[in-house]
Amino acid sequence: MPELDHEAIYKAYPNVTLIDDEEGAKDKDGNTVTLEDSTVAAARTQLDEDAAKVKYKSDRASSYASIGEQ
Repeated sequence: MPELDHEAIYKAYPNVTLIDDEEGAKDKDGNTVTLEDSTVAAARTQLDEDAAKVKYKSDRASSYASIGEQ
């Protein structure tokens, strides 16, 4: 089994409390949660977009002097 994208799984499946790359994802009761590749991929896309927005905002903020200096 390939390494799972833990961050995307937790975003896509809020009921998941444990992820094991060998055994898969489990809920709080230890039940296996069936993961859909498309759902995990969509969550990864959203996480990447969110990270890009934060980076853009940070990059833009560092491009300008502080309000006090302006």
